[in-house]
Amino acid sequence: SQSPASLAVSLGQRATISCRASESVDNYGISFMNWFQQKPGQPPKLLIYAASNQGSGVPARFSGSGSGTDFSLNIHPMEEDDTAMYFCQQSKEVPARTFGGGTKLEIKRADAA
Repeated sequence: SQSPASLAVSLGQRATISCRASESVDNYGISFMNWFQQKPGQPPKLLIYAASNQGSGVPARFSGSGSGTDFSLNIHPMEEDDTAMYFCQQSKEVPARTFGGGTKLEIKRADAA
């Protein structure tokens, strides 16, 4: 399961998205958990693979952590371009690469407090 379903974060602040697998996704000393970003009309972009490794060209403000069943994606500092849907995905069981339900990340505006 993935939480929260939606999240609004002020520019420059930290966004944290959590993902909990139904059973451990660890194997051979590797956590088979990935994180994707998807914007409207675009295919998903791999941000983090194997729990904490950044995908090619992914900015350093994106980081992942966790092991076993509990994982998190952190974005800091939040930027305008980070508005998107975010998904976790376990890749231990192939081909059943299960995705989380998704988190809609938006900018928290000063007048939306």
